[in-house]
Amino acid sequence: MQIIMFALINIMMTVSLNLINGFTGQFSIGHAGFMCIGAYTSAYFTTILFKAANMAYFPQLALFIFSLIMGGLVAAFAGYLIGLPTLKLRGDYLAIVTLAFGEVIRSVIRSSDEIAAFLNQIGLVSFSDTIAKISGPRGLSSIPNLSKFWIVYTVSILSIIIMRNFIYSTHGRACLSIRENDVAAETMGIDTTRYKIIAFSISAFFAGVGGGLFAHVLRFIHPDNFSFIKSIDYLIYLYAGGMGSITGSIIAATGLTILPEFLRVINFQQWRMVIYPLFLIILMLRKPDGIFGNREFSFLIPKKKEVN
Repeated sequence: MQIIMFALINIMMTVSLNLINGFTGQFSIGHAGFMCIGAYTSAYFTTILFKAANMAYFPQLALFIFSLIMGGLVAAFAGYLIGLPTLKLRGDYLAIVTLAFGEVIRSVIRSSDEIAAFLNQIGLVSFSDTIAKISGPRGLSSIPNLSKFWIVYTVSILSIIIMRNFIYSTHGRACLSIRENDVAAETMGIDTTRYKIIAFSISAFFAGVGGGLFAHVLRFIHPDNFSFIKSIDYLIYLYAGGMGSITGSIIAATGLTILPEFLRVINFQQWRMVIYPLFLIILMLRKPDGIFGNREFSFLIPKKKEVN
């Protein structure tokens, strides 16, 4: 069951990354940084600020949902702040900045003890105590198991529906026009920087929510859980499924999450790191646009009367 929940979280992360890379035509590789922000923000509310483990069911559920939303909002705000000065960059330059952003977030949390000591020295004792409780270099443990299957499933489905509706809305069309040719889009009066930031913030929001779910499934988080390797995993799911395809993101994130575990179950554990890359190489040789390219299942395409 835990593997299925990780697959659902990976679907949410991949579809949200697809909004930036696949539908808006940007190249972000720092998605794990937003996930990290969401995970630590959510865990801060449920584990450090409030003891959710000792609460009754409904207050606990309400706190968890609140913590997920806060994790998403803080990640979206970080995406907005990062996006403002950097989204005028393109291609490799934007990729390097987003990658560096993810590593900065991870390094700051890893250095929480030093930051707490500094705050204590300058008299900000209450802030110092809060930062120290994050336990950055040692990892944050005792996170309550609040990510039940139905919650992860519901949030994942909701995130897909919201992003699908955004993509097929007027705003989504503007993002698609930026992907096709941002100079032409700007000539037609589309504020390209504004729409890039909107796409970036929405994507970061759902990455933050995914991080919150991830923290409460794993019940222990460490900055190394959100290294650039994690971001690369989501890029692999995205390219394997097809840029610009929600269906492809869902299929690839599910398949490539379950495949290593399936190989482990059938006693091919020692061959996992051979079979997995070989599968990706063959897939990219045979389907360079990904499994689905930019195609969708019909139920993921809104009817004409739903599109505004």
